[in-house]
Amino acid sequence: MKVVLLCGSPRPNGNTSQVITECAHVIQEHGLETEIISLAGKKIESCTACNRCAAEGNCVLEDGLSDVIDSIRGAEGFIVASPVYFGTARGDVMAALQRIGMVSRSTDRFLTWKVGGPIAIARRSGHTATIQEMLMFFLINNMIVPGSTYWNIVFGWNPGECWKDVEGMNTVRVFAENVARLIAKISS
Repeated sequence: MKVVLLCGSPRPNGNTSQVITECAHVIQEHGLETEIISLAGKKIESCTACNRCAAEGNCVLEDGLSDVIDSIRGAEGFIVASPVYFGTARGDVMAALQRIGMVSRSTDRFLTWKVGGPIAIARRSGHTATIQEMLMFFLINNMIVPGSTYWNIVFGWNPGECWKDVEGMNTVRVFAENVARLIAKISS
């Protein structure tokens, strides 16, 4: 059993990366495999609505997202974390989610019953709008989103400041644990 964790930050060692790595550790402690995929350095294009994914079985845009889709397709869980930019998720994160959703809906609906959810990381605000924006992807794709002790948001600006948000880090740890436990229950 595997969970794919998508890090939507352009900073390889920033707060978003540190938060997603902590989630991966929690999931691994519960006996599941994890794969962290970073969008750092990638140039993710927006969906062109060409509908070729229906015939090809995967996205035809050549920017590496098809490999990400293949990883998600073979996993039981999917978590995405994004830094907040001007009150919303980064554009390439939403472009990736829209294309992943389009491929799933146009082919074998591989996202159905996957367990996961979104995490938002920001300096000061915009977390809830970002969570809501990304959550729409999970809900419209018939996925299962477990809760936690609060919204999956973490405060931090400079790399490492996420660890100062004790409540936020505990919230995402509980979320990660709930993802792992729910996958184990569904799979048993």
